[in-house]
This record gives sequence, structure tokens and C-alpha cells, in this order.
Amino acid sequence: MVRDPLHRAHPRPRILPSLHRQPRGPLPQLIRVLTLRCHRPRSSRLRCLHLTRGETPRLNWSLYALRKDWNQAKNDVAPWWAEYSKESYSSGLDALAAALKNWGASRTGKRNGARVGFPRFKSKRRAVQSCRFSTGTIRCEQRYAVLPRIGRVKLHEHPTKLLAALAEGSARIMSATIRFERGRWFVSFTVEQSLPELTPARPDAAIGVDLGIKTLATISEGPPVENPRHYIQAQQKLARLSRRVSRRRGPDRRSGQAASKRWQRANAQRNRVHHHVADQRRDAIHKLTTRLASTYATVVVEDLNVTGMMSNRRLARHVADAGFGEFRRQLEYKAERFGSRVIVADRWFPSSKTCSGCGAVKAKLLLSERDYVCKTCDLIMDRDANAARNLVALAVAASSAETLNGRRADQKTRVTGQVAEKRQPGTASAPQARTPSPEGAGV
Repeated sequence: MVRDPLHRAHPRPRILPSLHRQPRGPLPQLIRVLTLRCHRPRSSRLRCLHLTRGETPRLNWSLYALRKDWNQAKNDVAPWWAEYSKESYSSGLDALAAALKNWGASRTGKRNGARVGFPRFKSKRRAVQSCRFSTGTIRCEQRYAVLPRIGRVKLHEHPTKLLAALAEGSARIMSATIRFERGRWFVSFTVEQSLPELTPARPDAAIGVDLGIKTLATISEGPPVENPRHYIQAQQKLARLSRRVSRRRGPDRRSGQAASKRWQRANAQRNRVHHHVADQRRDAIHKLTTRLASTYATVVVEDLNVTGMMSNRRLARHVADAGFGEFRRQLEYKAERFGSRVIVADRWFPSSKTCSGCGAVKAKLLLSERDYVCKTCDLIMDRDANAARNLVALAVAASSAETLNGRRADQKTRVTGQVAEKRQPGTASAPQARTPSPEGAGV
């Protein structure tokens, strides 16, 4: 099943199918209906989460067991359950079952990555308003989306691509999800579609991409892609709008004070700028990743420690604005779609410290040194361009390793070439000033 990404462009609430946009929103009555539908998953989730926390005898944590318990208790805890679709409650139970499964797998060591905590209770003020429909009447018409228990909802654009695929018989709608995000309502269709086999424009070409802050992407061939810095450009406007919000009477939960209309308008104005910046960033990354995945057969990127980079208070804002994690996520699924492959270099691979000309590796390279100067072969070039060349060299090494290794066994990439060694002061003679090769040392 293929779930296409959504693009958002307008600040007002609206519903639209995947990959399409229109600048209008639903009526206030429809907004209330959608809001109530999206709050119902939270009811079933909270009920079963109480049970899993030990307030009653422990249950099986599968979706089937949670749904069975909900059906037995819904008349007592939610007598209004019949007013809404059963899928509203099933969405919350499905999310709870997945969260419990992830927690159990993380606790026993079966799940990689950061440790997953036990599911927590969600407040209706902070929970994501979302509901998924997998059964019932789900259709996409010329200007309408038909959803269970909601009916026909007007779309604000013509879903031409989706309707064409449905008419050809190459696509089938599996489910629909409504979601309130960034001040807008969306409906996304999960479609099972038979896609044609695509090949990159240059099936024998490989490219290395070095991500950075000053330059968003330095490519091994061609000009670098400058970082648009959308958030930095909008900071002055955001500061002005934030000052305007602070001068209005905002909400206070301790005293029960409600926000004034002027505060709501000012806050909505500020949120629109944040949403616009996020849309600009995602659009720029979409265009870059599509160009790379559709042009080159092999794309080599680094496994960046984005979490560690965000801990640097001087760089965190710029790292978040660049969107390194979103770049890799989009590149990986688009490479699969276009028939290309993505090679992720090891996190400790010294792409910036290695000379792309002779292979010598520096023992230390400061972040302030923007030009790579090799004392072995006298190569002088931009450090990001040098790193991109070293990354594309990994693609060549990987291709040759697959050719030689008939079993296609996984092998850790080894750094080839000369390696710089640290010497004590006064121990190196003048004729031996060049960096020794590791093969000839200590024989």
C-alpha cells in the first residue's frame, strides 16, 4: 500500500485528498462534526489504558482483546457511543495496541533505537485530532469525499490524479484518515496502487550528498544547493507578532480566564507564519529529493547524529531549520519508487577528514576550517565538496564489493589510503615528513 505525502498551503481549515491542495475550508458545522469524531478515539483509548495500568485485572494487549473489552464496557462508560462510527473508537484502540507493543519490544530489547516508555494519558487539548476509517462507505468523487457516518464532504480541489487511477482500475482505496494539523483539516486516502516500474534518468551514475547548515546539500557533481533558511528569514516577523500576542489577554487555566477575541486573532496570525515556514521547508526538500532520486541510480548520504547536533544550543535552531531527518526520510522512499538506491555511510566514517585525492586521513579537523588542505598531495578544496567526493567513492567501493562477493555478505566499509599518525615533537626527520602508510608501519 502506498500512502502519498500531503502538501499544505493555506491557513484556513479544509479537507483535501492526498497530494492535492485548495485554499478553502469546511463550514463551522462540519468543523464541529469532525472535531467530535476525532475526540472519540481518545475515549476508547483512555478506558483501555486504565485497565492496562493495573486498576483492574491485567488484559491481553492485542487489538482484538482491547476491542472486546471496549465492546463490553462501552454502554456504561460511553452511552453515546452509537452516535459515532465504530471506526472512531477502533482508531484509538489500534494506536494503544501499537504503543503497548512498542513498549514491550523496547523493554525486552527486541526494538532498536531509543527506549520507548509506557503509553501515557492524553489531554484533549494536546492530543492530535485524528480518526481513521477502514470500513464503511469510503469514496472519492469529483468534488467530494464520502466518509462513514459523516457523509459527503466537499473538497477544495479536483482530485484528478486519484480519480484517473481509480477509473483505470490501477488503484483501490483501502482507508481514509481525517486529521487536524497546522490549523487545517485534511483527509488522506491510503491507496493500494500498481505503479509502473520507473528507472532513474542516469542508471549508471552515483552521487554523494553532504548535508550542512551554510549549504544545505553539497553534491559531488554540480553546484551546491544553498540553504534557504526559511525560519531565520521569518524571525523578525515572528518576533513582531509574538509581541502583539503578549499584549493581548490570553487564556489562563489557573484562574479560568478565557482568551479574548483579539488574542485569538493575533495568535492565529502568528501560527500562520509558523505553518508557512514549515510548508516552505518541506516543499524545498521535496524538490531536492525528487531530483536526486529520479536522476541518479545511487545516492550516498551520511548517518548524521541529529539528536546530538540539536543539543548544541548555538546550532540547534539552524539544524532544525535545515530538516536533515526529513531529507533522509523523503529520499529513502522516493529512491524505492524511482528504482534507485540509497547508501547510508557509517556515522564514524571520516568523510570530511579524508583527502579525496590521495586518501590521507587527518587526525583532527576543526569545524572552523572550511577548506581542506592536504599536506600529502597539496590538495586544496572546500571541505564539503571533499566530503561529497569521499561519499560517492563509497558507492564505487560498494559496487565492486558486490561484484567480487558472490554471496553478497555485508561488510563494514574500511577506510582505504594513507592514515595520519600523531608524532611526538622532534621525532620526525625532514626526509620522512610525509604521512606513512599503515601497511608499511611496524613490519
